[in-house]
Amino acid sequence: MEKELRVGIGYDSHPLVSGRKLILGGVDIPHDKGLSGWSDADVVIHAIIDALFGAADLGDIGMQFPPEKPKYENISSLVLLIKAGELVRAKGFQVANIDVTIMAQRPKLSRFIPEMRKRISQALAIDPTRVTIKATTTNGLGFIGREEGIAAQSVALITIIS
Repeated sequence: MEKELRVGIGYDSHPLVSGRKLILGGVDIPHDKGLSGWSDADVVIHAIIDALFGAADLGDIGMQFPPEKPKYENISSLVLLIKAGELVRAKGFQVANIDVTIMAQRPKLSRFIPEMRKRISQALAIDPTRVTIKATTTNGLGFIGREEGIAAQSVALITIIS
């Protein structure tokens, strides 16, 4: 009997603003601006959570962690990712792999990717080789190219726990 495979896709974007830390993949990135949002606005982790929830038929991040609830204000998205992993496992699934693309004109992110992979894999209790993160620019195009915001998209593959 074949294992059931389920795929989910996630996307998130937030505007860049002064006076906030830039947190991506659970890592504090030195930059002159940060992302605006109710939590820490970590678009990488938000995209992963939506991908996982899509694959597991759990709705989306806003359904599970409503932004109007005060307990989620300024919360670390890593905490939300831990809870998301627990919800996925409670439905009888395990994470097979995560693939993420970060879209940011600046800052350059390559040196931070190993730490992002480590933190995400720890939060999901999976091997870091199951988390792939890439970063790209938009070559000056759109809101990302104008450095007005940062976006991330993710794909998650989950399987039934055997």
